[in-house]
Order: sequence, then structure tokens, then C-alpha cells
Amino acid sequence: MKKTISILTPCFNEEDNVREVYERVRAVMSSLGSYNYEHLFIDNASTDNTFAILKLISSFDNNVKVIRNARNFGPIRSPMHGLYQASGDAVIGIVADLQDPPEMIVDLVRQWEQGFPIVITVKQSSEESGLMFWIRKSYYKLVNRLSGIETYENFTGFGLYDRRVVELLKEFNDPYPYFRGMIAEIGLPHAEIPFHQPRRKRGITKNNFYALYDMAMLGITNLSKVPLRIVTLSGFVGAAISVFAGITYFLYKLLFWRNFSVGIAPLVIGMFLMGSLQLVFVGIIGEYIGQIHTLVQRRPLVVEQERLNFQHAPGEPLAESPFDRQSQPV
Repeated sequence: MKKTISILTPCFNEEDNVREVYERVRAVMSSLGSYNYEHLFIDNASTDNTFAILKLISSFDNNVKVIRNARNFGPIRSPMHGLYQASGDAVIGIVADLQDPPEMIVDLVRQWEQGFPIVITVKQSSEESGLMFWIRKSYYKLVNRLSGIETYENFTGFGLYDRRVVELLKEFNDPYPYFRGMIAEIGLPHAEIPFHQPRRKRGITKNNFYALYDMAMLGITNLSKVPLRIVTLSGFVGAAISVFAGITYFLYKLLFWRNFSVGIAPLVIGMFLMGSLQLVFVGIIGEYIGQIHTLVQRRPLVVEQERLNFQHAPGEPLAESPFDRQSQPV
């Protein structure tokens, strides 16, 4: 009996890219031949024609399944919900902007056939701006150093995950999951495939500064208690410095009573310094409290508005592309 590969593609306002993603994945899976497959798109309530294009594709090809969310649930929750809905013996996540080359599916599957339950891709170079690539690389190094477990540097989430891994991910039952951290936490044997990340072909990224900051802080607070320990340690160090400075000023004043004027400048500077540090430390603590608040609420990852083609089991014959039919002369 043929095994099934699930291809998961989260998307939001990607009308310029979903057609090419579908066709390239379809071509790769056709070349593999020995597997059934399903291509699951989870649309995060796009406001452009993304869902209309996906609906057209799914009407011609029963291997394509579509979930449309009731609203935009963000780039963290929506992909995880899609992963949990996939039915394949292995799941491969590919983003809709074509920065994850679909042709690498073959390499991922070959490593899986060697017995690796987790096959990840490691970004060695990228066509994005040099500054952004350096920031991302530095962030991955920082998370790895702060984390209590070994994480995978330059791993973007693009990879293959065995059915066993997907079931383990479900057991986390995390309403706001940090996927890369969860994969590292599982700790099963994995294979790494280096790749060059191409530039986004069309459109602009939907991840604004806040979304990137949210994912960055989630990675740190999810995997490490070091920032909290730094807050505590800084409190002790600050108290010791304050006591030492106070004693020093007092003795200096006693020795040079008439010549030494303490002045108000040290007091003002000290107050501003302590106030700034307190705001930083309260912010760090607040990030952890916010994560606890999210966990306590136990909200669902997403609310679905519509599903397409889930009544069809994987393994349908590869259909003719609807775009090929549209391009034929009448």
C-alpha cells in the first residue's frame, strides 16, 4: 500500500504565488510516483483572490485540500492548525512565497526513507538583504545559547515530519506554539539539508515588525528562563553597587568634609538609570506573564470558516491543471 505525503502551505494574500506553488509541488510529486499525496492549503482569511484561486484548483484536483480561517489568526497559530489536519504518513511544510523551493521535496523524502523521522533544512545563504540575514542568524545563535536544549540554528521550519512527530506535537497542546522549539524539544534523530533561500518572487512579506518581534520573543520565553535569572541577578548586583557607592560617598565626605560636594547630578543619573532598568525588567517579566495568560485561556488555534475536498482520500489520480485548461485555445 502506498504511503501518503502531505504538503502543507499556509498562505495569506498570496494570489500571485499560490498557482506556481501548486504546479511545482504537483510536478515534483508526479516525478516521485511511488507516493500518494495531498496538498493542504490553509488560507488565513486572505482579502485578495487567494481563496478564489485555491477554490478553482481544488475543483479540478481532489488532491488539493483547502481550509479557510474565519479571520486572520496570525503566522504562528494558523500553520500549526494546518499541520494537525494533515493526514499523511509524513508532512512537509512549504511557505507560499516560494522561498522554500518545492523541488527539495525529493531530498526530504529520500532522507525520510533512510529512517529519519525529522528532516530539516538549514539556510546557509539567502538572497534577502545582508543585514536581515545577519540579524536572523544572530537571533538563532542567541536562542541556542539561552536555551536549555540544543536548537537548530538557521532552521526556518521548512522540513519533513513523520506522522509520529506530528502526533507528539499534538500532545504539547500549546495554544500559541513555537514550532521550531517544539521540534528541538522532541529530540528525535534528524537529518539536515543545507539550502540557499531564494528571494520572494512576487508580492511583499506579510510579516511586519510586530509579527517578527512576537515570534522572536516567543522563541526566547518559550525555551529559556535565562532572562528571568538575569533580572534577579541584576537586582543583587545593583543593590551591591548601590551599597558600595553609598559607603564610598559617605567615607569620602567624612574625610573631605569642606572640600567635597556630593551634588545632585549623581542622584538624578542614578534615578534615571534605575528607572530605565526597572522598565526593562518589568517588560521581560511581562513577556513571561503574557505567555502564561495565553496558556491559561486555552483558546483554539483557529476557527475554520470553510473546508474544501476533505471528503476525498489521498491517492486520487493526478488531474490536469485547471490553468492548463484555461490556456488551451478554444
